[in-house]
Amino acid sequence: MKSFLYSKLNPASFTWVRPEQGAEVSKVHEWIQPLTTGPAPETSNVDFVVVGVPLSRSSISASGASEFPDAFRRAWKGFTTYNLDEDVDLSERIAVDAGDVPMHVTDIRRCHENIIEASAALHHHFEGAKVCAIGGDHSITAMMVKGLRQAKPAEKIGILQFDTHFDLRDMTDNGPSNGTPMRNLIESGVVKGTDMYNIGLHGFFNTKDLKQYADEHGVNYITLRNARKKGIEETVRQCLAELAAKVDTIYLTVDMDVLDIAYAPGVPASTPGGMTTAELLDGVLAAARHPKVNAMDIVCLDPLKDTQVQPTVKLGTHVFLTFLTGIMLR
Repeated sequence: MKSFLYSKLNPASFTWVRPEQGAEVSKVHEWIQPLTTGPAPETSNVDFVVVGVPLSRSSISASGASEFPDAFRRAWKGFTTYNLDEDVDLSERIAVDAGDVPMHVTDIRRCHENIIEASAALHHHFEGAKVCAIGGDHSITAMMVKGLRQAKPAEKIGILQFDTHFDLRDMTDNGPSNGTPMRNLIESGVVKGTDMYNIGLHGFFNTKDLKQYADEHGVNYITLRNARKKGIEETVRQCLAELAAKVDTIYLTVDMDVLDIAYAPGVPASTPGGMTTAELLDGVLAAARHPKVNAMDIVCLDPLKDTQVQPTVKLGTHVFLTFLTGIMLR
């Protein structure tokens, strides 16, 4: 199994030294096991799989989001496995770090093909695990979902998206970029527009023609203003209830540009008026508690634009751990 996976994946560029067997585990970096070191656990026993997808050449704007998987792993040392808010200890489950999807220096199409192949391999070999992709720009979402579809062709897939943008740009203008993943999935027939729910759109950051495309294809979208009126958690629960009635599995994508720029200095496209930290964490927790949410990604976080104490990197890591918490609360 390990050799087959590593034909699709590279070892992470940074890994922590694991504690000796039997040692007490209390920090995230002591808990998540790199598949490159030590004996691999039985695939049927693995609950969570982390995979880095270090691609940002396909970003419309200049982005160092390819650096986030490495910064994300380095941030683990600052977090314990115990979530005080929910009285949940993540170390009760088994988590592995599968490494990074290999990227070509210049060929974006090849990078995207590698992501599809890696996603399919992970979903096939860790059939019961929740796969968490750490991007990378938002173009990776379409590829991770296409890989999921290859691994589980009989399952109908839906999308829950936290985002400031529709991500429905015309692919003839932008190619498979970070502005096109949802349109990519619609036009490739992998996910229907009616099976997409986008929460967090706001302000002056989408063009009218993108709204018209969303309406024509039945994309479900809730502006941040309307989500706040109803409550973020209630909005998420209602969207998931509708989506779950139509699909077999739900993919959660968290574009960190959904956050207000005050909370996300390390996000190139963050804007005024976006979500607060608390709103995003509450939304992710509510989403993860739903039994059909079986995979997720975190995208568009650029550590190179973050401040010295890396608040955005830490928040991205917190989003990931919150997602795992929600899984355990089911």
